[in-house]
Amino acid sequence: MKIAIIGTGYVGLVSGTCFAETGNHVLCVDIDQNKVEKLKSGKLTIYEPGLEYLFARNTQTGRLNFTTDIKSAVEFADIIFLALPTPPGEDGSADLSYILGVAEQIGPMLNGYKVIVDKSTVPVGTAVLVEEKLLKFAKKEDFDVVSNPEFLREGVAVDDFLKPDRVVVGTNSERAQKVMHKLYEPFVRQGNPIIFMDIPSAEMTKYAANSYLAARISFMNEVANLCELLGADVENVRRGMGADARIGKRFLFPGVGYGGSCFPKDVQAMAKSASDSAYDFKILNAVMEVNQRQRELFFQKILKYFGGNIQGKTFALWGLAFKPNTDDIREAPALFIIDELLKRGAKVQAFDPEAMENVGRIYGDKIILSEDEYSVLEGADALLILTEWTLFRTPEFDKMKTILKAPVIFDGRNLYDLESMVGEGFYYNSIGRHIVNL
Repeated sequence: MKIAIIGTGYVGLVSGTCFAETGNHVLCVDIDQNKVEKLKSGKLTIYEPGLEYLFARNTQTGRLNFTTDIKSAVEFADIIFLALPTPPGEDGSADLSYILGVAEQIGPMLNGYKVIVDKSTVPVGTAVLVEEKLLKFAKKEDFDVVSNPEFLREGVAVDDFLKPDRVVVGTNSERAQKVMHKLYEPFVRQGNPIIFMDIPSAEMTKYAANSYLAARISFMNEVANLCELLGADVENVRRGMGADARIGKRFLFPGVGYGGSCFPKDVQAMAKSASDSAYDFKILNAVMEVNQRQRELFFQKILKYFGGNIQGKTFALWGLAFKPNTDDIREAPALFIIDELLKRGAKVQAFDPEAMENVGRIYGDKIILSEDEYSVLEGADALLILTEWTLFRTPEFDKMKTILKAPVIFDGRNLYDLESMVGEGFYYNSIGRHIVNL
């Protein structure tokens, strides 16, 4: 099949590469000339495990190509995916200007029947707006608009795309349904479903799924905070809960809050849609409040330990990305912590296996970016763990004590077993568990 992907961000690049991997011919479009030239030269613009190999193979075979010429892509393709950003506006609503702008742009370019696919996360009613833009220039028989939300987890996005739990497609067109079924059939040979439904339900499914997962995280953070007050261990509670088949083990890990490109904006957007419909979605508002408070509570632990004054103190940070196996720092808790430390006159030195370049563009020389997980500890008054990279799970504690100014760890990801930390000679303060004192 011939596919155009408009937008080469995270979703667009992963989708385009994986579609090419199953034998389709894919042309990806972006307005950023430098980005397109980089991709054409064989260099990925995002970090995602497993993507580099597939990207290289499919660009070399000619199945995956890149251009800034949107007209040639539209004329080439049978299926056109809109994989464009939908950033949150000041009121929390999804900004649809990129999607609607492109829809209006491609309307006059349609040269025969096309399936136009909303791949971006968009609120209910977006497909109708896209159709209205297209109808300014095209006839209804020339296209169908389909909602096909993505469910990719950064860090395992390639596996998620190639072996999806489910594929959700919203359409009221039998013709478009047949096209989408043919496109996705190679990805569901093991029997996972392609779920066809009406367009509003498909648009709602993505928001509902992400909001529910965010709610699980916020709920466990609330449980963790109560555990600290009552002397319980949230890790034991988590294991006990997760063993219940009705609950399951995933998304029950307490920490310093969720971040990334999806959960924060999707929860916000769903809450805004509810508000616009005169419905008070109380749980979602609480989810956002708890998530913000969790970062603040973690910082307050640090402040309390140092007697309320961290002026001139040096803090080492392990982890900057919002989660491991990505370089994505959007809404990362680490950024909140850095801002609070700098605001109070502290010095920050940080290390992350993939995200330092992105952080460096924000802070410049305001913080020090170190070359590895041990050099970042040099002269630090405490270590703050903010991303659970595998690299940080089994460190050399004896070596750490010789480098740190003081053996103090604030762990926002509960990486270490409390019993083992008792003998390591550290002050160790984590989430929802008792403090290990020197």
